[in-house]
Amino acid sequence: MRSKATPGSLTLESTPILRRARPLVLDLTYRLFRDKPLGAFGLVTILIMMVMALFAPLIANHSPSEIGVPLHRPTREFFFGTDSLGRDVYSRVVYGARVSVAVGFGAISVSILLTTLLGMLSGYVGGVFDTVTQRVVDALMSFPYLVLLLTLVAVVGHGLPQLIVALGVIGGAGGSRVVRSAVLSVKTETYVQAARALGGGPLHIMHYHIFPNIFAPLMVAATTGLGSIILAEASLSFLGFGVPPPTPSWGRMLSEDGMRFLTLAPWIAVFPGLAITLVVYGFNMLGDALRDLLDPRLRGVERRHRKTSPA
Repeated sequence: MRSKATPGSLTLESTPILRRARPLVLDLTYRLFRDKPLGAFGLVTILIMMVMALFAPLIANHSPSEIGVPLHRPTREFFFGTDSLGRDVYSRVVYGARVSVAVGFGAISVSILLTTLLGMLSGYVGGVFDTVTQRVVDALMSFPYLVLLLTLVAVVGHGLPQLIVALGVIGGAGGSRVVRSAVLSVKTETYVQAARALGGGPLHIMHYHIFPNIFAPLMVAATTGLGSIILAEASLSFLGFGVPPPTPSWGRMLSEDGMRFLTLAPWIAVFPGLAITLVVYGFNMLGDALRDLLDPRLRGVERRHRKTSPA
């Protein structure tokens, strides 16, 4: 028999604290679409790019290397027209998403791994190790980003694996400063000092007490870093140092025919350039939205703002 709730009594239905909370990913996605429309637009753009990369043979209506009528205007058969060799620009844009996804997620994995290791060790260990590490990072960051990237690619050689390693190493060195700053702030907290007093070792403290508290900055850095990596890959391909042909690449499409036929066939440059712009913009907007949603201080400000704003 179900008991009736008396005034002042607590029930599962009336107590918000006892309700089952939504999973973190679902809750984050819900708040993203509710409070951050630009961030939601960025997420949708990224999902579209990933679908294009995964299902390129099904989405593209021609082979990216199939030669046909040169410089054909956009039609129902060739949605984005053709280039100087008669290759379908739409199909090459779709297949070019594979390069962006492979380079972006591969390089950001290397970058986040290096960022986490360098930042956590430098911030927690401190001393001579911290000084030497930060001076090396300062030396790397003193060079212009593109010049350093071109030099590293020239040393390791051309190809997709070499490009992923080069972009990941340079991005990870610079991003370690963000993690180091977060570690320096977290390691002075009371719960970290209590864990150290109870006999917790450095690896235990870094794994169970420090890393969970710097996960949010890492996620934001990874999201915004993906846009920068895709833009860097397009820049390298534009200069001829990216993925070698005949693999379709958005940056190489701009440099091969996009510049030469800009006035005669502008669609060759417009659609790859639009793809780069939308993807980079999407990652930046998603990164800014995640930063606002994952920062407890900003969440408190937004909550107060919604309460005080007129309905």
